[in-house]
Amino acid sequence: MVAAWIIGAAAALLLGLGIIGTIMVFSAFGRNIIAEEIFLAGLPPEFDGFRILFITDIHRRRLPEDLLAPLAGKVEAVFLGGDITEKGNPLTRLADNMKLVASLAPVYAVHGNHDYKAKTNLADNIIRASGARLLMNENVSIEHQGGKLLLTGVDFPRQGGKKGYAPLPAVPSREAGCFRIILVHDPLWLSGQDSVPADLILAGHTHGGQVVLPFSLQMHADPFYRTYNAGKFTVPRKDGSGAEAKLLISRGFGTAHLPVRWRSPAEIHVLTLRQGKDRGKT
Repeated sequence: MVAAWIIGAAAALLLGLGIIGTIMVFSAFGRNIIAEEIFLAGLPPEFDGFRILFITDIHRRRLPEDLLAPLAGKVEAVFLGGDITEKGNPLTRLADNMKLVASLAPVYAVHGNHDYKAKTNLADNIIRASGARLLMNENVSIEHQGGKLLLTGVDFPRQGGKKGYAPLPAVPSREAGCFRIILVHDPLWLSGQDSVPADLILAGHTHGGQVVLPFSLQMHADPFYRTYNAGKFTVPRKDGSGAEAKLLISRGFGTAHLPVRWRSPAEIHVLTLRQGKDRGKT
């Protein structure tokens, strides 16, 4: 009787684990597009309604053409937030992904840590050959309807860590007052900055924890991620003005190490920039 009870309990446990495992794998291949507005007090009026397709942490996933192709002509720019590929990912898949996003709108990209573990030179050639602008600690001006904003791409340090980042590139005096977006792979970059001279920061890397454990347990060791894990935040610019910047951390589209997710679904973003304040909401 006891042996039968133990066998039954073990079978139920294995069944439960199997169901959970199936859900985790299924979640890893989710296809969520999150459409949201971001209100920014300093946004030039010409950019009110400007739409950005923001994708980060693709890793080895194939971007879904049926989901993204209808966005052609409906977004003004594509931002890729790093980990565009990874070690072992077929270069043909990277080429297909880049061809797809480049067909939608002008593409701007930065490196993530896994991009430097892949065949980086070959991958970079594919990224650039698609027409994408790969920003390695560079500024680029984006013009729209007669207005201009400044995009700064922060390159992930090859040696890793939060202290290996290069200083932000200098802003030309003629663009000193421009609205500025910073595209950076790992939001941990923020913790090493004396000031944050930007209005909007877009980041990824965290995967939202990828597997979110109970009791607020974290997969990431650095305590920074206990607060800045995924979602929208405001962060102080630390420039003495008292102003704040908006921060969006994406859970990303792919997965690191294992193709599993739990309570942290894969996501792609369509961000509509709006001028003005959103009554305290981020």
